[in-house]
Amino acid sequence: MTEELKNERKENIYTLINDDDYRPLKFKELCYLLQIGGRDKDDLLEILNELVDEGRIEKTSKGKYQKLGKGVLVGTFISNQRGFGFVRVEGYKEDFFVPQKYTMGAFHNDKVLIRVASGNRGRSTEAHVERILERGLKQLVGTYQKNRNFGFVIPDNGKLDSDIFIPEKKSMGAVTGHKVVVEITNYGEKSKSAEGRVVEILGHINDPETDVLSVVRDLDIPVDFPDVVMAEVKNIPDEVTTKEMAGRTDLRQLQTVTIDGEDAKDLDDAITLYEENGLYKLGVHIADVTHYVRENSPLDKEALKRGTSCYLIDKVIPMLPHKLSNGICSLNEGKDRLTLSCLMDIDANGKIINHKICESVINVDRRMSYTSVSAIVEDHDTTETEKYKELVPMFELMLHVSELLRTIRHERGSIDFDFDESKITVDEDGQVSYIGVYERRRSNQIIEDFMLAANETIAEDYFWQQIPFEYRIHEAPDTERVKQLSILISKFGYYFKASKENIHPKEFQKLLSKIEGEPCENLISRMTLRTMRQARYSTECEGHFGLSCKYYCHFTSPIRRYPDLQIHRIIKDNIHGRLDDRRLSHYDAILPKVCDDNSRKERRAEEAERQVERLKKVEYMEHHIGEEFEGIISGVINRGIFVELPNTIEGFVDVSTLYDDFYVYSQDEYAMIGESTGKKYSIGDTVKVKVKLADKQSRRIEFVIRSDAKEGDETGHGKGKRQQTHRK
Repeated sequence: MTEELKNERKENIYTLINDDDYRPLKFKELCYLLQIGGRDKDDLLEILNELVDEGRIEKTSKGKYQKLGKGVLVGTFISNQRGFGFVRVEGYKEDFFVPQKYTMGAFHNDKVLIRVASGNRGRSTEAHVERILERGLKQLVGTYQKNRNFGFVIPDNGKLDSDIFIPEKKSMGAVTGHKVVVEITNYGEKSKSAEGRVVEILGHINDPETDVLSVVRDLDIPVDFPDVVMAEVKNIPDEVTTKEMAGRTDLRQLQTVTIDGEDAKDLDDAITLYEENGLYKLGVHIADVTHYVRENSPLDKEALKRGTSCYLIDKVIPMLPHKLSNGICSLNEGKDRLTLSCLMDIDANGKIINHKICESVINVDRRMSYTSVSAIVEDHDTTETEKYKELVPMFELMLHVSELLRTIRHERGSIDFDFDESKITVDEDGQVSYIGVYERRRSNQIIEDFMLAANETIAEDYFWQQIPFEYRIHEAPDTERVKQLSILISKFGYYFKASKENIHPKEFQKLLSKIEGEPCENLISRMTLRTMRQARYSTECEGHFGLSCKYYCHFTSPIRRYPDLQIHRIIKDNIHGRLDDRRLSHYDAILPKVCDDNSRKERRAEEAERQVERLKKVEYMEHHIGEEFEGIISGVINRGIFVELPNTIEGFVDVSTLYDDFYVYSQDEYAMIGESTGKKYSIGDTVKVKVKLADKQSRRIEFVIRSDAKEGDETGHGKGKRQQTHRK
């Protein structure tokens, strides 16, 4: 039986068992209904066992097969260091809470079958693990600790609640402090630790390169490209040929620039802009990656597997090999390049009144940086203006059109988060040399405005054509989170309107406008962002809450994002008239899975970037133990206080280190309050702290608040000058 036939039968059997007209069925009854006999019975039994293992049907104690009972669900187990866990089930907004005694030894990321418990109390719905369907964690990364005749590995993943026992013969000679990759050989029991064997030694925990490699391995991010992919890449030319340009719209005569960071090498978007007949002619030209990455080729499969490029401080793990990402697909200065263009006509009010999507060929006149363009349009720097004098009129026009587009977005309620982002610089040895605030200039916003315009235009076009497509959606925030945010910002004297039935992005926009320039701006912006749901990819065009728009997709970065590459393929099929019934059915079939996979890979890359940033901040603070800094309280929980420094580094103050009183957490006030003195530590307060600990193993930074502080502006706690300012 072929795999295709087996899958077809599998779905038919699954449908039959889940039919409401049938009671639980014995094996013999299924054979009779399906008219199966002889050796085919073995195939049926195999299919039934697979459906049970996948958690799609149940086998009762009496040997009958039936659909999953009421309250029986399949999901992913998310463990916690304290022994309990949660199960995330697709289609459910909230995770299910699993008490420690009902986890059945489930490990982080295991696929599990759960039964929802009756008589739930509290905010989370309780469930019990019935069966582990599939182990999700086969390998992990951690720090090795050697004992006399054995060793342990302390997992880097803080969600795991136990160390991994390593027999001496399976340690590969690792010593204490080595970062290692461990293959789990036994998942353990209640009275026995999980067991594993070391399969790779990454380096010592104190080596600057080891921490990044550890994160990459732990999240299972592919680094090296397989031989079959590199063999395919060898056949890709280094330059665009005349034959390849045939039939494309030739835009090489237009003044064209790329604007990126100084260190960027994968340049996938270029801009043209000029005025004609009272209209602004904006061209957003995107690298035609799908010309080289054919569907289902080894290169395409590897790109889908990666999902996105991963940017880790000074390193990039690319989605595509360098020959494409930095070479033939990169819109390098002075080179003919194949592109997919969105040509937009914009009127004097900033409205896009017409557009054209076409295959094109361009040649970039200058490779510009954000720094240089900002120096020209913001600072009016004479040196930079003279250096690029032939391009200055276009840059000034860019600024004007960008402001028109931005005004329209603002009027409809688009939310523009503008909080401090970390800029981390490392030296040649990988050691952190500087951490500060990343400066976001007006030139960054110009490119952002043009990319957003193209993304919205493409999405709206394909929505109305009713063609299968991959959209970028952002749902409205959960009402409970909005309520919590409302309480938090009221501590700063700010309020916004939000009912359960109607939460409009304009209210968030108004809030961010009110706090602009205030000392609490960075803090409230972050709190507002945490209120939002995570954007994701979907085949349904459900709109983008943050941008306050009905239609949105990712079109502008196919070198580093698979969703963009995917929709380029659909657009090109449409341009060439290849979207017949067969092709449309193909996209209908694959896109839901592609969207889900792209969303998960995006979250994986973001998690890697967060973890590496956290590690580098800990590494930086290791050299500042005992030093004092001034910061702002960014969070308060029952265990203590989070303090953020002006350079974006955040540390934790344990409540047990507040010696001058016995402090109790007030959930109503989101503050730590002294029982005797009434002294209060609230979100937004300015405090002076001393660095107590910076530990790379636990990835913790700990502060202590100065005990010699006095009340008022010299305290280091209470309402300092910054807090007083924003209350005026």
